[in-house]
Amino acid sequence: MRPRSTPPATAVAAGRYIAGPAGVTADPVGAIVVGSFPLAAGQWFAPHEHPRHQLAWATRGVLGVAVGDDSWVLPPTRALWIPAGTVHRTGAPRDSVFHSLYLTPDPCPVDWRRPTVVAVDDLLAALLSHLGREDLAPPARQRAEAVVLDLLRPLPSTPIAVPEPLDDRARAVAALLLSDPSDSRTLEALARAVGTSRRTLSRLFAQETGMSFDRWRTHLRLRAALPLLAEGHPVARVAHAVGYATPSAFLAAFRRTVGTTPQRYLRGPSSGRCR
Repeated sequence: MRPRSTPPATAVAAGRYIAGPAGVTADPVGAIVVGSFPLAAGQWFAPHEHPRHQLAWATRGVLGVAVGDDSWVLPPTRALWIPAGTVHRTGAPRDSVFHSLYLTPDPCPVDWRRPTVVAVDDLLAALLSHLGREDLAPPARQRAEAVVLDLLRPLPSTPIAVPEPLDDRARAVAALLLSDPSDSRTLEALARAVGTSRRTLSRLFAQETGMSFDRWRTHLRLRAALPLLAEGHPVARVAHAVGYATPSAFLAAFRRTVGTTPQRYLRGPSSGRCR
């Protein structure tokens, strides 16, 4: 769902909106268009694409981005580079302030072809906010833009894919677990609940999502956990909320899937921590 106060994403990307702090700022001579606005929990843009590269970032709260079956949940220590022409959805699992940069592809020296997670330290955070000012003189804007591009550092990060199955029985199970990630019923019990067998349900998930049911459920639980972690909830509470019996089991699954610990994921680069 798009917030009423937000300009259409395609218009923003084209640089047609010049507004105040809650909207979009575009200097005619600059290569970067800046947008900033609040998103309430549960608000999402419909799938869309931009003719410009986008750097999506939450100055407060947590930002969600989905590209196909892949999804990222981004605390303020991380942003996502979205290449021009990439169909994606952007929204807020929790109340957030969405800050976005749109970069014209032709003069841009960054040429990442796939969505790429970027570290946001204090310096980059300050510059991203600085570029949202309306009173920047053209030389000052050009200098700030150049430094921003120099500071973009990709992070090793694996998107959490939660593909949606197509078969009605598998979709029904997916809906049950999406509504309650802590549901601890076995595959056999879930199969009975939708009127099929364990073997059939296992085969459906493997064929239609490209992963085993256990792996699919792990991805679902971790995606549900990230907004809670970003809000500062204790690991033990988050682990229980998404269906893990112990914090150690949750931490092991997080490291195995995301490639790092929750603490390191949320803190971002060691050189600084943004607000």
